[in-house]
Amino acid sequence: MLKRGTTWWIDITAPGGQRVRQSAETTDRKAAKELHDRLKHDLWRQAKLGDKPRYTWEDAALRWLNEQGHKASIRDDAKKIEFLTPFFKRLPLTELTWDRMQAVVEGQKGDKAPATRNRYYQLLRSILRRAMREWNWIDSVPTIRLHREPEGRVRYLTPAEIDTFLRNLPEHLRSLTRFTIATGLRRANVLGLKWSQIDMQRQVMTVAASDIKSRKTLGIPLNATAMEILRAQIGKHDEYVFVYKGKRLNATVNTAWRNALKKSGIEDFRFHDTRHTWASLLIQNGVPKGMIKEMGGWKSDSMVERYAHLAPEHLARHAAVIDELLRKDVEPTPLQPVKSVKRT
Repeated sequence: MLKRGTTWWIDITAPGGQRVRQSAETTDRKAAKELHDRLKHDLWRQAKLGDKPRYTWEDAALRWLNEQGHKASIRDDAKKIEFLTPFFKRLPLTELTWDRMQAVVEGQKGDKAPATRNRYYQLLRSILRRAMREWNWIDSVPTIRLHREPEGRVRYLTPAEIDTFLRNLPEHLRSLTRFTIATGLRRANVLGLKWSQIDMQRQVMTVAASDIKSRKTLGIPLNATAMEILRAQIGKHDEYVFVYKGKRLNATVNTAWRNALKKSGIEDFRFHDTRHTWASLLIQNGVPKGMIKEMGGWKSDSMVERYAHLAPEHLARHAAVIDELLRKDVEPTPLQPVKSVKRT
């Protein structure tokens, strides 16, 4: 070992001649020596006994981020990994037990919703499963138990509420919100909407695969409401559709948004609920779930199933089967008089 500044460094030559030099990331000589000896022992066992290398949490996290860079949610993964790393620093994957994971997630995020804590557990499980099944770094994965989650929240506005809310919004937010309800676009897609994405002649717009969670390019037909809003935005900015005072809009929920909700008597309504409103109105008016899934760019049927309870009418013809069964002309069996029994 050697010291650089106040930090100890490890310098080991493995049995096969490979040289390992790395920082022990500590100023404590005893701790550095312990890490040195453990690494030396592991290298010997790998070379002589064929043991698997002791890959650490950092090794797995870095490889996961490199391989999953295409995911729309990779930034969320990176934030979670950044949070977890100080707790699992230098920890071999074989020592990443359920108890350790639970202690960190419940200890640090215990005040968060079950769904929030589950996202951490699901990421840990995904990384460990890949380390076992694809990277061949570990032999098994501990059982990870998820919290029960309430059913997905579906908050939407009625047509009357939409009308009231829009009238109470300032013009720039009114146009953006109305367009979102008319198209079902996600917040990021509508805020970043560019004129280059819109074909006014064909009345369609395109959202690139890189901007969609499903990672599939999405073509969206523009209805009359959307076209009316777009025509009113022409000339306000050369690149972006929705702007305020000549600059691209970068926020939706602000003081004006909250004041409009209060004036309208609307509670518990977030900007993403405009997308719920769009889907809810479509399904309540007979649009098939498959069409809504395609138009909304959802990857799985489960996302659209959340709205199914809003339109039970499609089950009416099946429920009517019982009508036919009950209407059959079946002669009722006449009641027979009860014969008296003589006592003897």
